[in-house]
Amino acid sequence: MNRRHALELIASAFALSAVAGCTESKPQFKAIDLTGADYAKDFHLTDQNGQPRSLADFRGKVVVLFFGYTQCPDVCPTTMADLAQAKKALGADGDKLQVLFVTVDPERDTPQVTGDYAHYFSADTIAASPTPEQLAAFAKTLGLVYMKVSEPDGSYSMDHSATLVLLDPQGRQAGLLSPPLDPQKIADDLRLLAERAP
Repeated sequence: MNRRHALELIASAFALSAVAGCTESKPQFKAIDLTGADYAKDFHLTDQNGQPRSLADFRGKVVVLFFGYTQCPDVCPTTMADLAQAKKALGADGDKLQVLFVTVDPERDTPQVTGDYAHYFSADTIAASPTPEQLAAFAKTLGLVYMKVSEPDGSYSMDHSATLVLLDPQGRQAGLLSPPLDPQKIADDLRLLAERAP
């Protein structure tokens, strides 16, 4: 390589770095990005008021699906509180978000119990208490797991995925967020997804 060629390469490198330095970096999606994944095409659940719900009801909104149960001692209330804070952090864009809480314990979590629990954290959260058959089918389509665990005192708890499933405004599964969660990071991802509105 002669001296002139070397100088040209150095000049090119400086030019590229200058362009890169002037380019505004775009916000990065923090969830596991599932854009284009063929999951969660639709669902049919009944909400706390006995109303049938499907994915089409939320077209134009970012949907956060969370599977949990009302007697969960730690993960569920913490996650629900994080989602409520994320919605507040979105400000006016909070109207573009719909949280859907689906119980994995339909044996104890009646629609009334599930609805009251969800509304304790946010008044516009929709809660669903599917039948065991509906729950099994829905969880399978999303790749989420849950299991009943017997306790020594004769009661039981539920082990379950604590992952949040994010659906974009066009109803497509777009990402997964796993604990530990940060309300601001959740809000940042939801804002990015809201920009995909049809």
